[in-house]
Amino acid sequence: MTGAEPAPSPTSEVDTGVDVGTDLDLDLDLDVEVDGGLTGDELNTLFHAAWPGHRDTDFGPVLARSLLRVTARRTGRLVGYVNVVGDGGVHAFLLDTTVHPEERRRGLGVTLVRAAAEAARERGADWLHVDYEPHLTAFHERCGFRPTAAGLMALGDLAKADPAKDDPMQDRPVMGDPDGSRDG
Repeated sequence: MTGAEPAPSPTSEVDTGVDVGTDLDLDLDLDVEVDGGLTGDELNTLFHAAWPGHRDTDFGPVLARSLLRVTARRTGRLVGYVNVVGDGGVHAFLLDTTVHPEERRRGLGVTLVRAAAEAARERGADWLHVDYEPHLTAFHERCGFRPTAAGLMALGDLAKADPAKDDPMQDRPVMGDPDGSRDG
């Protein structure tokens, strides 16, 4: 972008060099918006439809800590959502990408993520992070993400865990040390 070009609207796709082949731009019943109005009841309704076993949640604290959120509505009904939180600096984190089951496989999830990426960039983020399960790799690659090594720590059982005893990685060799001859 040269600065002379208009900034993309929240409903325009962010060019990540990936062609997703959707007709969402022609879908006049669909409204994709950054930081539009949103209630916890709407989110609970969407999450119940999309995530089996979802229990009603107070989304107030979640929304209060968001850098931004992107919603998709079809004729006023919430059908898609993604949340982005930030570190106050150059890093932002994508959370809770959710598309109603009736709206899946049409490119809406990619549209939501790309709109979130563009809005996060406009708000000062240089990096957008996401964690996902292996079966979601292709989706995230279509969104423009590249795989990277990361770490994850479950905090729920941290107080009662014995790291030396419970670490499944403790007996594995250190990277670059295939025979385990160096201490890790």
